[in-house]
Amino acid sequence: MATYAIGDLQGCLTEFKSLLEIIGFNSNKDRLWLVGDVVNRGPDSLETLKFLMDISKNVTMVLGNHDLHLIKLVANNEKASEKDTLGKTLKSEDISKITDWLRKKPLFYFEEDYSMVHAGLLPQWDIAQVKILAKEVETHLAGDNWRSFLKNIYGNTPDSWNEQLENHERWRVIINALTRLRVCTVTGKMNFTFKGNLNNLPQGYMPWFNVPTRKSKKTTIIFGHWSALGLNIQRNIISLDTGCVWGRSLSAIRLEDRKVFQTSCQK
Repeated sequence: MATYAIGDLQGCLTEFKSLLEIIGFNSNKDRLWLVGDVVNRGPDSLETLKFLMDISKNVTMVLGNHDLHLIKLVANNEKASEKDTLGKTLKSEDISKITDWLRKKPLFYFEEDYSMVHAGLLPQWDIAQVKILAKEVETHLAGDNWRSFLKNIYGNTPDSWNEQLENHERWRVIINALTRLRVCTVTGKMNFTFKGNLNNLPQGYMPWFNVPTRKSKKTTIIFGHWSALGLNIQRNIISLDTGCVWGRSLSAIRLEDRKVFQTSCQK
């Protein structure tokens, strides 16, 4: 049995299947950890979701910002924007079944020496606290009132964590950190506009994983979301978004020995 963590699919099903062939995926014994953003911007979001549902016994995934975006569109009966590639998915006769499957996925996953999140963790949070905070949001997403919950969780403020935050402001910070974070200040103030690489960081900000006081350092964090960062493997972080949807590559890492597998992608 092997466990493969795989970067952002974003509807690139052809490349995903190619990568599964490269790693020799065995559905009888292997596990797939997906870092989120399985849909949008790529050509085959609907087909990707259906494929993942078919092999769901092998799949452990966390929600990314694009996955939440799809759930929100369904919740509010909204149309996709011109930048989205979700029109076919939204019109599918299976959209209710798909949405129910997707919204019951976690925002954070922890197992032994590894944790998985789509974007990042704020420096004030240790793993025990992250599990509790993520569960707050996950309970609402999976509950009967998920539609009303999603109407109030979008926005860039507050941009930092405060234990006194309540209700939607509290949940908004949790969601933004787990699904959108790339850089923050030493005190955990988040910047949501920066999408660049490590050579042009905004003044006063640093990658969330480089904050000296970060409380989650003892666990290896697997994440995606930051395509400009690309493949970045260190002792306690594994970054896996290698920009497949932008024509670069789709990456997997076998957690047992940290061997990396990649396939090239078409833009």
